[in-house]
Amino acid sequence: MNNIVIIKQLFSMEESIDELSELLIQVVEDGASIGFLPPLDVSDSTLYWYNVLAPDVILFVATMNEIIVGSVQLHLSTKANGTHRAEIAKLMTHPNYRRNGIARSLMQKAEERATQEDRSLIVLDTREGDPSNLLYTSMGYIQAGRIPSYAISANGELHATIFYYKVIG
Repeated sequence: MNNIVIIKQLFSMEESIDELSELLIQVVEDGASIGFLPPLDVSDSTLYWYNVLAPDVILFVATMNEIIVGSVQLHLSTKANGTHRAEIAKLMTHPNYRRNGIARSLMQKAEERATQEDRSLIVLDTREGDPSNLLYTSMGYIQAGRIPSYAISANGELHATIFYYKVIG
């Protein structure tokens, strides 16, 4: 079995919609705090993905053995005072494929693209205590602040979010 991770940009959802929908459902079911609560319906997941692509959103997917196992979005700020920055959104790795460097590879690709887009600042946020905090700090992201009670989990518990930034380029 070939365990090489390939990162590519998606320009259309047509060929990948089913795999992306399943990816989103699996990471939400596994407890990821990415804006959805379990159980996530296939139709809601599919609708979400059909609305992701936009001129200011770049979508990367990670594949292993030609199966989508992760994704990340790079949102380019279009505000007049923000054309130097981008935001990382919805970094996800399928639970069965974690600990293979997929998230790190996706982040590196997003950072490379941000640099190509003449962005010098990347921002993101993640739930406090999630493993992603370790990834971001290991990649040079700096904690900018914490907001308590930012997101609710399926059991009704409120969680803080941590905002990070990184100067690049």
